[in-house]
Amino acid sequence: MTRVIGIDPGLRNLGWGIIDVAGSRLTHVANGVCRSSGADLAQRLLSLHEQLTRVVSEWSPDTAAVEQTFVNKDGAGTLKLGQARGIAMLVPAKAGLTVGEYSPNSVKKTVVGVGHAEKAQILHMVQLQLPGAVIAGPDAADALAIAICHAHHAQAPGLEAALARTGA
Repeated sequence: MTRVIGIDPGLRNLGWGIIDVAGSRLTHVANGVCRSSGADLAQRLLSLHEQLTRVVSEWSPDTAAVEQTFVNKDGAGTLKLGQARGIAMLVPAKAGLTVGEYSPNSVKKTVVGVGHAEKAQILHMVQLQLPGAVIAGPDAADALAIAICHAHHAQAPGLEAALARTGA
């Protein structure tokens, strides 16, 4: 069995979701949202780092997956999102995990079947694939979708190595 953490980077809300993967079987483990706090950008990033570090420490994933940043018209917003994404990649890397990266369209296509799915469709499909999971909101649902995407892409960096480490 391999434990995967999916991370949906965001400066205000950073979603995380953890699943166990055994062959084609996916099992929900936990999910949540790290909410940034602090008066300035540095403090907000630090709060995300501390919260995500606690999540990784508590749940001991074997591998991680992070959604890639998309570029939008607001350059300052994109830069801030990129800084939050840096935290999302740094924390698992610092814990010794390999980190897979997936575009938003790739995640949606894997989980929903179409690359431009709405958030409600993602939530619905995550609930179907992880029955009984109580999902902490749209950011956590997106993070679980990222973890599911990673599980379905066995060739993704890190999953094969994690499977080898666990003897699966």
